[in-house]
Amino acid sequence: MTVAVMWEARAVPGRGADLLAWAREQRLVPGPLRRETFRAPQDRVLVITWWDAAGDAELPELPEPDGELVTRAVHRWRFESVGEG
Repeated sequence: MTVAVMWEARAVPGRGADLLAWAREQRLVPGPLRRETFRAPQDRVLVITWWDAAGDAELPELPEPDGELVTRAVHRWRFESVGEG
């Protein structure tokens, strides 16, 4: 089964580039099948990782950034693939 883990944070205004750099530096061990990082307006950063695992498997996740870098707690979601179509 494929599981996608989404991690989304909102930086303190003007610190979006710092949050993006921080997220890119974080390493997950073991590594995911795939990892993509996105940015959005309002200094938001989204990281999606894909894993070959059960939906309730213990998987490494990105930690919470330093409180001076973000405006709120990180949002996290898990999704299970249901195939294409």
